[in-house]
Amino acid sequence: MDCCVPLLLALLLAGNGWCQQEEVCSKSVINSCGDCIRSGPHCVWCQQLNFTKVGAQEAVRCDTRAQLIARGCPVEEIIAPENLVDIVEARPLNAVFEGRELVQMSPQRINLKMRPGLPSSFNVSFKRAEGYPVDLYYLMDLSYSMKDDLAQVKGLGRDLFRALNKITQHGQIGFGAFVDKTVLPYTNTNKEKLEKPCDQKDQQCQPAFGYTHVLSMTKSADEFGKKVSEQFISGNLDSPEGSLDAMMQAAVCGEKIGWRNSSTRLIVLTTDAGFHMAGDGKLAGILEPNDKQCHMARNIYTKSSEMDYPSVGQLATVLEKNNIQLIFAVTKNVEAVYKELSKMIPKSEVGTLQSDSSNVVALIENAYNRLSSKVTLSHDNLPDDVRVVYTPMCTNSGPPGENEGVCDNVGVQEQISFKITVTASSCMTDKSFTIRPQGIRDTLTVMLSTTCDCQCENPSEEFHSHCNYNGSTDCGICRCREGFLGQFCECSAGVKDEQSLQQTCRRDNGTVCEGRGDCVCGRCQCHTTESGTSYHGEFCECDDDHCEKFQNKQCGGNGKCNCGKCECSDGFEGSACQCKTSQDGCRTASNTVCFGRGDCECNRCKCHGGYQPPNCLTCLGCPDQCQAKNCIECQGFDSGPFKKNCSEACSASIRSNLVQKFSLSGKECHRKDSEGCWITFKLDQLPGKDNYYAEIYDMRGERLHFIVTDMTVSLRVTGVGVRSALPAVSRTCSRRMLDSGRAALRHQFCS
Repeated sequence: MDCCVPLLLALLLAGNGWCQQEEVCSKSVINSCGDCIRSGPHCVWCQQLNFTKVGAQEAVRCDTRAQLIARGCPVEEIIAPENLVDIVEARPLNAVFEGRELVQMSPQRINLKMRPGLPSSFNVSFKRAEGYPVDLYYLMDLSYSMKDDLAQVKGLGRDLFRALNKITQHGQIGFGAFVDKTVLPYTNTNKEKLEKPCDQKDQQCQPAFGYTHVLSMTKSADEFGKKVSEQFISGNLDSPEGSLDAMMQAAVCGEKIGWRNSSTRLIVLTTDAGFHMAGDGKLAGILEPNDKQCHMARNIYTKSSEMDYPSVGQLATVLEKNNIQLIFAVTKNVEAVYKELSKMIPKSEVGTLQSDSSNVVALIENAYNRLSSKVTLSHDNLPDDVRVVYTPMCTNSGPPGENEGVCDNVGVQEQISFKITVTASSCMTDKSFTIRPQGIRDTLTVMLSTTCDCQCENPSEEFHSHCNYNGSTDCGICRCREGFLGQFCECSAGVKDEQSLQQTCRRDNGTVCEGRGDCVCGRCQCHTTESGTSYHGEFCECDDDHCEKFQNKQCGGNGKCNCGKCECSDGFEGSACQCKTSQDGCRTASNTVCFGRGDCECNRCKCHGGYQPPNCLTCLGCPDQCQAKNCIECQGFDSGPFKKNCSEACSASIRSNLVQKFSLSGKECHRKDSEGCWITFKLDQLPGKDNYYAEIYDMRGERLHFIVTDMTVSLRVTGVGVRSALPAVSRTCSRRMLDSGRAALRHQFCS
């Protein structure tokens, strides 16, 4: 039991806000109070005079409130702009319709004055209205497959009004019909088929059409029944219909439809087929995009054959803009299609229609109840760098979200709330956006500006003693008059202008003193760092706080930082002094370090180009050793291209011996020399990059005997014929005989 006490205590502390995250002020380049305020939501400024020491950078005035107080800044000297929420207009909620305008959401207008990065919150209340007017537009597919449904709907007028009266005493119903564009491949364009697209046996068939507005909003069930009864079925060729064309015109032609300003607007779409959408018009050579405008003449959509179908996105935007909600009353075979469409259109519902539409009244009633009981708040025209989070506060609330806030199953006359949290991440002035419940006319306009400058209480003196009477104070900082410089305006610029003096404090035309000091009389006077050390260097370019770390310790704790580089203590090395000075790991069996072909860093060989760790013994990309045959030829046989300068060309990199038997292991090289004779040798690379020992096979044991008799030279050879120095001959041999013997030998063994 006792072991649970610490855990329970921690939970209690966290629940009471005791375990809050520590505020942090992340500063960059700070030269003024405004720079500080713009650096982060928790950065505040100390305007107290003499808060900074001589030579210290003014950035020390910028920190969190707790840090400044801890360093001695009085609370009254701290500049910390707060967020302000000004409710400009908040009409009381009026959720019972009595012939006057309803107010279902409050407030209606808010002004926010915010600091960048600091969230600001306010509450929005909503009360679902009772008896709110409803405008219902019944939009029906009159293609031939809906023949039974039309017959059923002709007798449903009074049932529709009876269901509507359960919701409100201020209901209206309108009617429209659609099929598809009257061009190929959607409709048979044969003249007779255009006039009568139905089967021959059907006497009552109206000509092919795209969308027709039949009846504007009316409160009369009789008028509705009369107009619907005058409608007849039509037809087309393909299965998808022009329903998106019809919904677009019904949404944008408000005056013709008769939408009221203060009403819940519903379009009920009944169909048993899918829909054409943007791009499908290309099949008929229709390339002009839908312009989302009203094109109605004599209640007929006049651009049906000239303009492409709207996209789903265009339709969703127009419906939301005009506060129109959709009910898809569709048959079972296309239910899945319209459920996917409903996901892309806010405030829409899908109901399954019986094959003859006999259940359409109950379907509309249920769908309306689902739509009206779900309250969704969202926004329009949100400025860049502004973030909005909705937190619903109701019984059936959805999760907090950035795009919308949802409360479901909201009853009539039930009041709910949303917490709206707004954050601006950059400076801005006079921006605005709108928050509204989807499908409802009420709106909240949010005006937004940010505070990016300080309103300091500066002394009135034009030339203040704090600035040596050569300048005024601004939020505690001296602003020197012309001709004076320095932290306290203590330096006279003399005959030079201020710009010339400032230029001498710039490295490579960069920032004055690298932003780490003040240019005093043409020389940088470096500030102190936050850790208490000083910047240094001619241009204050150096600091001793930002060297490479090892195990989260600067210079591994084994050296000191000097101008951004580690100077290691004795016995340590590496860029972060992370290694002990040792070559044990780099030593080879021959007691060399990395075979002389690399550097020992951190007790490991860092090999030069081509040589491979761990000890730089082998080289993958180096030339073949057997290519050294020119040096072998000149050293072993005193011939070849390097004969005249053999010692200069080869002695530094190769030393060799003639041997009767190889003692070296490894590759045996066979190469022809400059005279076409074979040379056999082996090379061993010694420590170093170009350092070799060679063993050259000596065949002088293969005796050549010259027998000279009667001025005739003959040859007798013992052994295998390979390259050998020609043995000396008797002085008595004539030169011609010697040349003949040499030629014969070469012919025998070198060809």
